[in-house]
Amino acid sequence: MARVLVTGAAGFIGAAVAERLCARGDEVLGIDSLNEYYPVSLKKDRLANVEAGAQGRFAFKHIDFSDWEMLSAALEGETFDSIVHLGAQAGVRYSLENPRAYVEANLMGHLNLLEVARHRTIGHMVYASSSSVYGGNETLPFAVEDRTDHPVSLYAATKRADELMSETYAHLYRIPLTGLRFFTVYGPWGRPDMALWLFTDAILAGRAIQVFNNGEMLRDFTFIDDIVNGVVACLDSPPADDGKEKAGGSVKSHALYNIGNHRSEKLTRVIELIEEACGRKAEIEFLPMQPGDVEKTYADIDAIQRDIGYQPTTSIEQGIPLFVEWYRKYHRL
Repeated sequence: MARVLVTGAAGFIGAAVAERLCARGDEVLGIDSLNEYYPVSLKKDRLANVEAGAQGRFAFKHIDFSDWEMLSAALEGETFDSIVHLGAQAGVRYSLENPRAYVEANLMGHLNLLEVARHRTIGHMVYASSSSVYGGNETLPFAVEDRTDHPVSLYAATKRADELMSETYAHLYRIPLTGLRFFTVYGPWGRPDMALWLFTDAILAGRAIQVFNNGEMLRDFTFIDDIVNGVVACLDSPPADDGKEKAGGSVKSHALYNIGNHRSEKLTRVIELIEEACGRKAEIEFLPMQPGDVEKTYADIDAIQRDIGYQPTTSIEQGIPLFVEWYRKYHRL
């Protein structure tokens, strides 16, 4: 039995990973700042859901990991074997309004977790990167070997910086590190700032939905259960410190993987599936492209399939109705 530190444990992916780790018999120490980027009530409900099924294997601390003193004090006397660092200031659009939040959470926060891993000689740290590091990449699908030095949002720039800091720490301190570039994650307990939630909420309430780039958007939508499978499988497979080249090009103990569904779906198809699941048509307001956004995402997952055995199994035809069903239940609609 292992004990795992999970950051962002009240977040969408963090709570789902914590739930899975507890279900398989691991103990989890979850930390989260519970910031107000979206309703804290949802974050608390996620935590309660994890705790309900954890059989005493889940502990939680309300702390801001970008504050080194607070983090150090909270972790004093705590033991854990590995780290799943999923906490971050998320969202591309919000980075245009509040850039400092991204630097504090995503740069200082990531550095602090690297320092924890270094000083405690942690066996492996898996951390969240993002598909947004690919910027306006025109080559589809996005491969981990592609250039990632032209980010189109500050959020993307912070995530790429996290990868570079991790490479340095793998080089200097031989810490096994795995960065995961997530592609549009959705499903039950999802985020209210994501298209699926926004569209479902508006359609059920009879409001118009806002569709950017006149609907000409492609996204690699990945169901939460598939993501969790990948995160946990990666956690169990730390990159070896053997001087051989890893996914992403490092010859240190640092691997980078895309984690997606390996299918790029048209946004208009996603809207059709939400309409079917809601049982009503959407009223659509078409708008131009938003600053900082990208037109297409599509994950090349060859590396994570080869090294980890990751295999997504949930199509949007299966996943979207599951989200809408959960949404109705959660909101008692």
